[in-house]
Amino acid sequence: MASKTITEGREHFRTSSGIELPNDFNPSNTEAPDYEKDLGAPGEFPYTRGIRHNMYRGRLWTMRQYAGYATAEESNARYKYLLAQGTTGLSVAFDLPTQIGLDSDDPLAAGEVGKVGVAIDSIEYMLRLFDGIPLDTVSTSMTINATAAMLLSLYLAVAKKQGVTFDKVNGTLQNDILKEYIARGTYIYPPVPSLRLVTDTFSFCAREVPNWNTISISGYHIREAGSTAVQEVAFTLADAIAYVEAALAVGLKVDEFAPRISFFFNAHNNLLEEIAKFRAARRLWARVMRERFNARDPRSFMLRFHTQTAGSTLTAQQPEVNVVRTTIQALAAVLGGTQSLHTNAMDEALALPTESSARLALRTQQVIAYESGVADTVDPFAGSYCIEELTNEIEERAKNYLEKIDAMGGMLRAIETGYVQREIQEAAYDYQRAIETNDAIVVGVNRFQVEEERSVPTLRIDPAIEQAQIERVRTLRERRDHLAAETALVKLEEAARGTENLLPRILTCVEAYVTVGEISHRLRRVWGEYREAVTV
Repeated sequence: MASKTITEGREHFRTSSGIELPNDFNPSNTEAPDYEKDLGAPGEFPYTRGIRHNMYRGRLWTMRQYAGYATAEESNARYKYLLAQGTTGLSVAFDLPTQIGLDSDDPLAAGEVGKVGVAIDSIEYMLRLFDGIPLDTVSTSMTINATAAMLLSLYLAVAKKQGVTFDKVNGTLQNDILKEYIARGTYIYPPVPSLRLVTDTFSFCAREVPNWNTISISGYHIREAGSTAVQEVAFTLADAIAYVEAALAVGLKVDEFAPRISFFFNAHNNLLEEIAKFRAARRLWARVMRERFNARDPRSFMLRFHTQTAGSTLTAQQPEVNVVRTTIQALAAVLGGTQSLHTNAMDEALALPTESSARLALRTQQVIAYESGVADTVDPFAGSYCIEELTNEIEERAKNYLEKIDAMGGMLRAIETGYVQREIQEAAYDYQRAIETNDAIVVGVNRFQVEEERSVPTLRIDPAIEQAQIERVRTLRERRDHLAAETALVKLEEAARGTENLLPRILTCVEAYVTVGEISHRLRRVWGEYREAVTV
């Protein structure tokens, strides 16, 4: 979102990152920058213009609508509905207890079961979630971090029961624990053992699940916490650098795992800045991988990313206007070269989306894809003086952040000292102040209000669902093979105290009907829990 201030009678327009926008980028009025060396061709290093030479002319982005709520059965019905409406990939939202390793009957899970996503306690729930959905033909993204290794193991166990070999399984695991310490908070363990789970997943999938994207490094939640576009790029790539270094430290070779690294970005309202942001991130990552890590496989240079439109921009006031915001944001993602896209529903500032609002969000993508014409040519804004200058400026400012973080000793140290969190907090505060002083206009909030708001139908979760989930998980524990479950847990704990890869042990646990909470608690016994440092 652009903001405007007036100084000495002149209006200064700036992007959300504080980049000043001149009235005209015409090179006859300003010194023309040298774009040619950085622009290149689509599908060629440094990939400023996209990772494939023909981009959407060859294949449209994946329309991957994020969904999950209440029970596995209800979420399964929503997935089948979305697939029937033309979505081309699934994206699973898990409830808060599942995200932090608590079973539905844990006292700490009370009131949260099935509320912000689907509750998954064991393989039984995962089987219901994907009932009738063949895992060899559907690509699935799972937004899960602290318990990512457990949920991937559950997914693979379901594939085995469907008779699908692991090399046919395709999808993405978020698995980005560092941003949890920065911006989101759904962590369990301290950073070092958490990173071990990440690198164990890298190594296991490189051998066993070759078509799985083992991490989706998320700038989305960093932006939702209040960062600027520049900070989103910088801190996301700084996290990515930390993951690459961690993988190298345990003996993996960069070109063994880097081609399966993917990213997850936010799309905000400032159309021009957002287009430039995606281009700058792609170019900067290509240079980091080639120059810093000496990668040689061209696939290791390619920043492949999913985009979600900005939840933090959705307003409870005049929620229909959110359709317009989402359309602008989705257009920015497409013009910036995203590989997959989720469009938020207009009612998500109020509740989980209804079926009709979820359909409208999907239709937004379909209109852009099939009616707007923007997918008919690659990087249509290339060569725009404005876009190229913004791309250069965002890249330069992000590089400055990376250099500062390197000087601190790396991203882990920057997180531990609270530096990254403070930078985001300050940006969020500045934006909130801009709204309060009307320097930033939010339609329906601080301008263009209406006296009476029209009520919008919202989705409600039946509170009886929680008790049913509790009874299910307790019944599961009573009728499973107790010896097999305990033996699997003991071997997992032994492995956690040593150095062997934990994924085979976790897979054995879930196949023995051990629950997500039981696995998480056994690892807590070995590693402890993380306690956030207070930053001021």
